[in-house]
Amino acid sequence: MESTQQPDEQVGQPSAPETADNESKRNRINPVVFFGSSALIIALSAWAMITPEGAEAAIGTVVEWISHRFGWYYFLAATLFLVFVVFIAASRYGKIKLGPQHSTPDYSLFAWAAMLFAAGIGIDLMFFSVAGPVTHYLLPPEGAPETIEAARQGIVWTLFHYGITGWAMYALMGMALGYFAFRYKLPLSIRSALYPIVGKRIYGPIGDAVDLAAVIGTIFGIAVSLGIGVVQLNFGLNFLFDIPVGTAAQVGLIVVAVLMATISAVAGVDKGIRRLSELNVVLAIVLMIYVIVQEDPIDLLNGLVLNIGDYVSRFPGMTMNTFAYDQPTEWLNDWTLFFWAWWIAWAPFVGLFLARISRGRTIRQFVAATLVVPFLFTLSFLSIFGNAALSIVRGGNGEFGATTVDAPEEGFYTLLDQYPGVTFSAGLATFVGLLFYVTSADSGALVMGNFTSRLASTSRDASRWVRIFWAAATGLLTLAMLLVGGVDTLTSATIVMGLPFSFVMFLVMWGLYKALRVERFREDAIRTSLPSSLSGRTTVEPRSVHRSWRQRLARVMSYPDKAAATRFVEEVCRPALNEVADELREQGARASVTEGVVDDLGIPHLTLQVSMGDEEEFSYRIWPSECSTPSFAPRRVTVPDTYFRFEVSLTDGSQGYDVMGYGKDQLIGDVLDQYERHLEFLRLSP
Repeated sequence: MESTQQPDEQVGQPSAPETADNESKRNRINPVVFFGSSALIIALSAWAMITPEGAEAAIGTVVEWISHRFGWYYFLAATLFLVFVVFIAASRYGKIKLGPQHSTPDYSLFAWAAMLFAAGIGIDLMFFSVAGPVTHYLLPPEGAPETIEAARQGIVWTLFHYGITGWAMYALMGMALGYFAFRYKLPLSIRSALYPIVGKRIYGPIGDAVDLAAVIGTIFGIAVSLGIGVVQLNFGLNFLFDIPVGTAAQVGLIVVAVLMATISAVAGVDKGIRRLSELNVVLAIVLMIYVIVQEDPIDLLNGLVLNIGDYVSRFPGMTMNTFAYDQPTEWLNDWTLFFWAWWIAWAPFVGLFLARISRGRTIRQFVAATLVVPFLFTLSFLSIFGNAALSIVRGGNGEFGATTVDAPEEGFYTLLDQYPGVTFSAGLATFVGLLFYVTSADSGALVMGNFTSRLASTSRDASRWVRIFWAAATGLLTLAMLLVGGVDTLTSATIVMGLPFSFVMFLVMWGLYKALRVERFREDAIRTSLPSSLSGRTTVEPRSVHRSWRQRLARVMSYPDKAAATRFVEEVCRPALNEVADELREQGARASVTEGVVDDLGIPHLTLQVSMGDEEEFSYRIWPSECSTPSFAPRRVTVPDTYFRFEVSLTDGSQGYDVMGYGKDQLIGDVLDQYERHLEFLRLSP
C-alpha cells in the first residue's frame, strides 16, 4: 500500500479520501472568476464575429497606443523578471523545495523535461523556425538586408525571442505557485502569491481580480498558438491532400483539435498530457534528424555553434535594445513586443502547469531546468531549420524567401518540399504540429479550469465539465480572432491582454521575495535555538536511564500495527499535547488541542495550536500514515505488509520525521523544541 499523504487542507482540518468518486463533491467553481471570465470571452468572441472590421480597427488602435507608450516598459519588465529569477536560484533561497523539505519529485527527469518543453512551446515553434530567420534576413530591424550580418541577425533574433528571457517568466510564475501551494497549502492559483502582501484578502475581490486577469491573459495567449496552428495545419493538409485553405477547413481543424484536447485534458496529467508530451519531443527530434541528413550536417553544426556564440555574446545588448534612435515600430510590434506580451500571457498558464508537475524539486533545480532544458531543445530546432531555410534563400531561391515572408505558414512545408521524401516529412510535420497543438490546448484547458475553481487540494484538478468548457471556449475565441483578421489580429490582441498581467507579475515577485525572506528567518531561528533545545530537553525518569538506548533501538526496529498506533495516540500523544496546552494556558497563552480522524485509516490525528496575536500562530500537528513495510525489516516474528508512522507537521508543512514510539516526555520535549524555534523565528522576523 502507498503511504497515505497528509491532505492539502489547512492545518487541523480533517481529511477525506482522495478518490475520483468524490471529486465533484470536493471541487467547486469560483463563480466570480468562472462566470466573469466566461462572459468576457464570449462577449469578445461575439463582438469579433458580428463586427470583424470594427474589432480589427479597435484592436489596432489600442496596440498602436501601447507600442508608443509602453514599448520601453515591455523591454524593462522582461529583463527584471530574468534578473530576479536568476538571483533567487543562485542565492541561499535556491535550496528551498517546492513542497515540504522531505518531498521527492513525482516524475522522472525525462518525463518532467518533456512536459516542461511541450507545455511551454506550441506549434508556433514550427511556424517561426523558418519564418523568423528568413524574415529577419530579408527585412532586418537594422543594417542592410541579405548580408552575412543579416543572416546572423536572422537566427539570433529568433533565438532571442524564444530564449531564456521568456522562460524566466514561466519560471517566476511556476516557482511562486509551487512554493505557496505545496509548502504553505494555499490554493494552486495566482492569488496565493499575493498572500505575503495582502494576507487573507486573497480570498476576496483582490484575489478574484488577479485570477480573472490571469485567465483572460492565458486564453488569449493560447488562442495565438492555436490560431497559428490552425493556419499552418490547414496549409499542411492542402499540401498533402489538396484540402482547400479557408474558413471551413479551419473550423473543422478547431473542432477536431478541441475534441482531442478535451479527451487528453479529461484523462489528466499522467495518462494524457504526459504521454503526448513525451511522444511530441521524440517525433520533433526525428524531424530534426531528417533535415540534418538531407542538408549538409557539417554546415548545420557549424551554424549551430555560431548561433550559440552569437546568442551568448549579443544577449546583453539585445535585452535592452529599444532602437531608441531609429525605431522600427512595425518590426517591434510584430516581433519583440508581441513575443514579450505572448510570454507574459502564457506565464500564468504554463507557470501553474509547471508548478503542478514540479512538486519536490528545489527552486534551483526548477529554475535551472526551466531556463536550460527547453531552451537547448528550442535552440537546436530553430538553428537547424533556420539555417536550412537561409541556405536555400542565400542559394538564390528568392521565391521561397518571398513566400515565407508573405505567407509564413507556408514556409515550413515549402522548406521540406526542397528535399526528397516530402510526403513522409510533411506528413510527420503535420502530425507533430497536431500534437503541439493538442498539448497546448489540453494543458490550457486543465490550467484554466483550475484557475476558475476552488480545488479541494493542490493534487486535484478542476471537474471534468469545467475542463471541457475551457477547451471549447478556447476554440471559440481562436475562431473569432481568425475571422477578424487572422494571425495578425491574434498577435495584436495578445499585446493588449499581456500588459495588465505584467503588473500582476511584479506583485508576484514582491510576494515571493517577502515569503523567502521569512524562510531565511526560520532557518536562522532553528540555528540559534538549537543549543537551547539540546541543553533544555526534558530528561527521562531515573529508573529508565539504563534502558534508554535499548528503547531507542527497539523503536527504530519496530513496525507498529494499527492497534499500536491507536494506543500511541491514547497513551502518549493526547496526554502530552494536553499537558503542554494546560501549562501554556497557565502561563497566559491561548492554546488549544484539536482532534480529528483520518477517515481511510480510522486513526485520530491531533493538533496543538497557540495563538500569537497578529503574528503567525504556532501549530504542531501529529498525523498518522500507513506505509509499506520495507524489505529490510527484521523477520524474527511475523511482520505485516504495512505499518504506521506519526509525522510532525508545522505551519510550513510536514517535517518528515516519525515520532511513533516516543515516550510522553520525549514528545513533550519535541513540542517544546519546535515552540522555542517558532518564538525565535518570530523574534528574528521583521
